Amino acid sequence: MLRFIFSFFGAIFSLITLSIFMVALGVGGVFWMYARDLPSHEALAQYRPATISRIYSGEGALIDEFAQERRLFTPSDEIPDLIKQAFISAEDKNFYQHKGYDPRGIAVAAFEAVRTRGKTVRGASTITQQVMKNFLLSGDRKIARKIKEIVLAARLENTLDKEKILELYLNEIFLGQNSYGVTAAAQTYFNKTLGELAPHEAAFLASMPKAPSDFHPVRNKARLRQRRDYVLREMKENGIITPAVYEHEVALPLRSVQNGDFQSFRTALPPRDYFTDEIRRQLSEDFGEGEFFTGGFTVRATVDREMQVEAARSLREELEKYDRGRGVWHGTLGQIPADKLATEESWRAALSEMKAPRDVTLSAPWHLAVVLEVGKNDARIGIEGVDVAEGGDWIPAKDVLWARKRLDDGKLAKKARVAGDLLELGDVVLVRRMVADKDGAFIRWTLRQVPEVQGGFMAMDVNTGRVIAMQGGFSYQDTVFNRATQAMRQPGSSFKPFVYAAALDSGYTPATIVVDAPIEIDTPQGLWRPRNSSNKFYGPTPMRTGIEMSRNLMTIRLAQEVGMPVVASYAERFGVYDEMGPYLANSLGSEETTLYRMVAAYAMFANGGERVEPTLVDRIQDRFGKTIYRHDKRACADCDVATLPPGQPPRILSNRTRVMNAITAYQLTSMMRGVVERGTASGAVNLPVPTAGKTGTTNEARDVWFIGFTSNIVAGCYIGYDRPRPLGRGAYGASMCGPVFQSFMEKAVKKFGGGPFKVPPGGHFIKIDRYTGARLPDDASGQYVVAEYFRDGEEPIFGLAYDGGFAMGSNLPLFEEVSGGGRQVITSGGGTVTVGPKANFGTVSSGGLY
Repeated sequence: MLRFIFSFFGAIFSLITLSIFMVALGVGGVFWMYARDLPSHEALAQYRPATISRIYSGEGALIDEFAQERRLFTPSDEIPDLIKQAFISAEDKNFYQHKGYDPRGIAVAAFEAVRTRGKTVRGASTITQQVMKNFLLSGDRKIARKIKEIVLAARLENTLDKEKILELYLNEIFLGQNSYGVTAAAQTYFNKTLGELAPHEAAFLASMPKAPSDFHPVRNKARLRQRRDYVLREMKENGIITPAVYEHEVALPLRSVQNGDFQSFRTALPPRDYFTDEIRRQLSEDFGEGEFFTGGFTVRATVDREMQVEAARSLREELEKYDRGRGVWHGTLGQIPADKLATEESWRAALSEMKAPRDVTLSAPWHLAVVLEVGKNDARIGIEGVDVAEGGDWIPAKDVLWARKRLDDGKLAKKARVAGDLLELGDVVLVRRMVADKDGAFIRWTLRQVPEVQGGFMAMDVNTGRVIAMQGGFSYQDTVFNRATQAMRQPGSSFKPFVYAAALDSGYTPATIVVDAPIEIDTPQGLWRPRNSSNKFYGPTPMRTGIEMSRNLMTIRLAQEVGMPVVASYAERFGVYDEMGPYLANSLGSEETTLYRMVAAYAMFANGGERVEPTLVDRIQDRFGKTIYRHDKRACADCDVATLPPGQPPRILSNRTRVMNAITAYQLTSMMRGVVERGTASGAVNLPVPTAGKTGTTNEARDVWFIGFTSNIVAGCYIGYDRPRPLGRGAYGASMCGPVFQSFMEKAVKKFGGGPFKVPPGGHFIKIDRYTGARLPDDASGQYVVAEYFRDGEEPIFGLAYDGGFAMGSNLPLFEEVSGGGRQVITSGGGTVTVGPKANFGTVSSGGLY
């Protein structure tokens, strides 16, 4: 009997032992099978998370950031213990004890899944397992993935220490609101650093990994608070916080940026504008979009924030002035249904969802508004972000008298007399406060609209190429297309300086006589008869007058004399074009380019003919703080000297290449000063420092330009419709872009100063009659006298006129006599003609494509 009992229990023991062995063998086989071909976990030791690329101003202020995943990487030793312990309490209380996985937790999760027949599936993943899932595996809930997760977690524990694993977890995990990692989440939810978080805020963040999309601090506030309180309780039981602290923290309300309890960190950032978006566009091309948005670059921009504001204001003022001068209303941005206008809460909610520009400040900030009532004369409005005034806010009838509404058939209605002529119930519009100039007292709300006409503006340092301001349109939030860098437009007469530069380098001088007379050219499209803007011909005229008064016919003859291939090579050398067509019409600026290229090219006139590359970025550092790009490569000769004599700054040695003879650059600059002082820009530009520049107006005034410079700053503007069409009578480079340049440069001169243009060595001055090109005595004076700079050893030939070899049109006069008191000059053919002492330019214009 005893023997039978022993045999029975022996069999049972053998069966159990064999079963355990078989189960172990089976489990081992399963783990071995899934452990094959697993991704390598060793790469996590060189983990480089996708982090935010940030852009800073020259003063070090954060002005923009770009990211695919909003993450700010923080090393483990910089993460406070409170944050670490909050996440450990919430997700893995045995983190510091287990070897990568928690058998007890897995068993409980398995039992729960069996008990509920798969309805309740608990994760039971340790922090180490979550790291492996987030980095190397998918997020699907399958046994195969869980087995792989356990295997990799065990391997990772043998490769990295606990603090490094925790660092990976706390920087990688998604915590809602497009925030990845605890540092970015603390900023998103509380606008605080990690060190500033209280225990209840740390518990708030530690609640999010469980269900970041469901635990919304506004929509699911109660559920999130319940989870937060659970985490606080776990922190108390784990000894992280005392019972007294727990009682205090759990009683606090759930506060967040999203609830309006804290100001968002984004309020400290200026609205994104054309400048920082252009940096994004250029660096995405240089480094690749993926690398820029994930590389954690620190970018030091060249922008001067004060001057950027002035650039936006100056361009916007002119665009709005032109738009309101046309008197056409097109400012309705959309409609809000009548049923949403009944309560203030409903119409404010509807307004907040409207996509409309909110970045415009012109005299005062512009606000989005909705028409709540159209009365007999006035219209009552509700304004976004503005409390409703007693009696309501109104657009009075007198505010609409300037405009006509465009009808459905495209025609214009009669000029508005009451607000209802322009506005309908539910219309969404832009408004701003009108205030008294004397004391700033509020007068009324006034209708505004984003102009249909657009333009671009840019300013840069002529010596370093640092772009200090750039405005690519009226409003970035209205249209992100950057017209300063992306719009291809005809530069018109603003291209003429490159023709004159080629001529000056080819032996011509500012006093060289060029015939201003009719031209006929046979083209495949027919007979081309270019003309001056004034529709007059002025006969033989000095080159200086040709550029000052923007004479088209002189420019064409000069381009023919020099040769269009030479002119094209100059334009390419200055970077205006990559490959310019050598056609005569292009000498008048008919080939398209960008404002960005034109302004950079003019900078080389201003700095004496040295190449300068425009840049929006001073320096770029990678995520580790290593400088990977620096724009300024000039050498500082004295920067290593311990002491310098009082008042002596370090010497900066230029290593720029020369693209133009220095004397040629000065001659051209002197001639372009004449444009500002006596020529086509004289009525629009008047700065307290020497200023040079050139206007430009294309055929039918489809584009108008002005580019000008002082001794240290170059700035340029163009204005035109995005789909080119005539701007109308009175639209010229001087009349539209000149005021933009003047307004901006007044502030720029106050800030950066300016001085005389540097006279290069190797030349001498000779006094010339500006109207005839004749040499004058050294003691001559008067308005007709100009001191021209000539190269040493170069004696100009006076009295010889160049005609470009063109035959005169048989049915057109050689020139039109415009004033008396002329004098005789010899033409290149040996004849003589009479030139008036001063040509009457007629309508002030910049010439263009005729």
